[in-house]
Amino acid sequence: MKLLVTGGAGYIGSVTAAQLVEAGHEVTVLDDLSTGHADAVPDGARFVEGSFMEPGDLSGFNAVLHFAARSLVGESVEKPALYWSHNLGGTLRLLEAMRKGGVGHIVFSSTAATYGEPENTPIKETDPTRPTNPYGASKLAVDTTLTAFAAMYGIGAVSLRYFNVAGAYGRYRERHVIETHLIPNVLKVALGERESISLFGGDYPTPDGTCVRDYVHVSDVANAHLLALAACERGVHKIFNLGNGAGFSNQQVVDVCREVTGHPIPSSIAPRRAGDPAVLVASSELIQKELGWQPEHSGLTSIIEDAWRAVR
Repeated sequence: MKLLVTGGAGYIGSVTAAQLVEAGHEVTVLDDLSTGHADAVPDGARFVEGSFMEPGDLSGFNAVLHFAARSLVGESVEKPALYWSHNLGGTLRLLEAMRKGGVGHIVFSSTAATYGEPENTPIKETDPTRPTNPYGASKLAVDTTLTAFAAMYGIGAVSLRYFNVAGAYGRYRERHVIETHLIPNVLKVALGERESISLFGGDYPTPDGTCVRDYVHVSDVANAHLLALAACERGVHKIFNLGNGAGFSNQQVVDVCREVTGHPIPSSIAPRRAGDPAVLVASSELIQKELGWQPEHSGLTSIIEDAWRAVR
């Protein structure tokens, strides 16, 4: 297939683009490099430096895999209009270009932030969506738009709602300008790039008092995109959660990083962050049942070993 990957120079987009090339697809990466890296575009893919908000003529493409987005929760609270105009407004332009170009399928990088503070654990796709920040709200709005475009224009869409994506796939790794994710920040301590790590909250109702989160390996997330692409069905919008179904606490992450790196990694407990739920764990039963997806590499040790190997 001839595929357009928006945001394909970023973390998850580059891993997915690499797997698509390996699978024999003709891949074009569209990325403005505002947060991505040109050297993350996989060999064998065509690279176009530009914005998905001005995608141009898309005729000839079979499908779009859409990763490009603003994705910092804190920034979204400070600059909500930026997130609405970029994530929703830009995606509307992309969808209109798809419609005009006759592109019938899209796989969308959604987020667990659409759920907000969950009522149930593990979280299912049928649970209420009540995002607590403009980032999650803008992504949910795109999901709503995809449902409408599927019904009105016959586009086939699949949204994948990620929880915590981590690990590395060969040379493809996390390289965010502003790093907010726990595992890469803990590994920065082992690399000597920061002195210690702070864990927000030590008195949650969890086994060790720190927050519990669902981690999934980036290669498993990329594989889900390939399965979702094959499952796109004209006129239908499907939504699937991606997680490993088992949570790991912040303290467990630090402990395993110590084991993997051999570094003591000084840590401390900081005050809770407002709005942080004690436990966020996904149910991936639906995508396992319907698409046959399995999180094959998402053990915590495996995730951290791959991430550590990629940054050493």
